[in-house]
Amino acid sequence: MYSDEDIASAVKAGILTEQTALALRNHVAEDNSAPAIDEESFRLITGFNDIFVVIASLLLLTSVTWIGSSVSLLLGMAMQTLTAWGLAEYFTRKRRMALPSIMLLLAFVGGVLLTGMIFLQTAGFTEEISIGGPSVIAALAAWMHWLRFKVPITVAAGTGTLVAGIMFLLFASIPETWKWLMLITFIAGIGVFLLAMLWDSADTLRQTRRSDVAFWLHLIAAPLIVHPIFAALNIFDIQIGLWQAVAVTVLYIILAIISISIDRRALMVSALIYVLYVFNSVLEQYGVVSLGSAFTAFIIGSGLLLLSAFWHRCRQIIIVHYPVNIQKYLPKLR
Repeated sequence: MYSDEDIASAVKAGILTEQTALALRNHVAEDNSAPAIDEESFRLITGFNDIFVVIASLLLLTSVTWIGSSVSLLLGMAMQTLTAWGLAEYFTRKRRMALPSIMLLLAFVGGVLLTGMIFLQTAGFTEEISIGGPSVIAALAAWMHWLRFKVPITVAAGTGTLVAGIMFLLFASIPETWKWLMLITFIAGIGVFLLAMLWDSADTLRQTRRSDVAFWLHLIAAPLIVHPIFAALNIFDIQIGLWQAVAVTVLYIILAIISISIDRRALMVSALIYVLYVFNSVLEQYGVVSLGSAFTAFIIGSGLLLLSAFWHRCRQIIIVHYPVNIQKYLPKLR
């Protein structure tokens, strides 16, 4: 599988001409056997060698951390961080291996975060500051990693750590804000969602790295948005009322419409566990105890499969009713 960026790189290297590259793009776009341009795809693995390198890298990172931790835990985490960056210089920058790049990025950002947390906890800082401060530093480290390697998940990792850092520093400075945790989480989720849409709108054909960046940002935004909404409905109460089941159904339909419109499924997947729990609880209350979970899974699973089969048709039906100024920011229809 070759991305548009691979084609552009081949043009830059003189392997393909601009005319040949344009003809190739047009052929792929017109080929009915090719995936539709509004499919939600991203590069995760290019071959079994990716898995092989991931296993070997994990063994190396674990051993380096273990050896360093025999002197001090702080040294062990610092060695892991430096090793992850060093491995990325070859497997990410030179080899451009997708899965190892993701793992090494997470090991680097996680190493920076844990190193800072260990240092501040040892120095006697509060838990909020020990988490918030290093989270902000980890976000800056992710930004440096992005400038160097351009791994799509880096933006989401940096955004996630930055959000966590700001929230914990806010709780440290104003402890009363803990009672507004769900509202703050929801606002943060909306902010990450808008950032994801900004990346998405820059590549409505879904052919460049921007689409991959948006994919990971949507994965971060979805639970931040979904959990506070369903938590506000108190669906985990001992007794779930019929009104809660209706409200959950309506909310899921709204999330489905949004997901179809932007051609991203993260919101629907994040909300699925809540829908399953509510419908299973309602069926149990009405006497369907032994097969409640089975009936719930059957109904929702069948509905999602039908939606998947007619996903693009649903997009066509929904998007045509949006103003042109909104349509231009959404993924193009085939």
